[in-house]
Amino acid sequence: MRYSGDHPPEERVSSNVSQNYPYTSETERERAATIAGLLAERDGLADAIESGASPLEAGDRWWVWKCPSTGCRGLLHVAGYAIDRHALYVVCDGSCAKTYLR
Repeated sequence: MRYSGDHPPEERVSSNVSQNYPYTSETERERAATIAGLLAERDGLADAIESGASPLEAGDRWWVWKCPSTGCRGLLHVAGYAIDRHALYVVCDGSCAKTYLR
């Protein structure tokens, strides 16, 4: 097989490809408890979720992703549906404490 460039095609795959796939899942009870704990710990998080997300409908399980922030070992938990986009609004439980759209 011929290829152009310095690296074969399999070496040119973006390192964030795996971030598009869920890491695991959690029950609604686990998700709600995690989000409640983060809301209690972090000033301003409730306002950020309220302004950026609408409430979730009932669900049995929700996806969880690894945080893409460099150096953060946290997981992203669903906090709602993004208001402006077709996405889930997620919150990192790790050291970066960021929110993302998935």
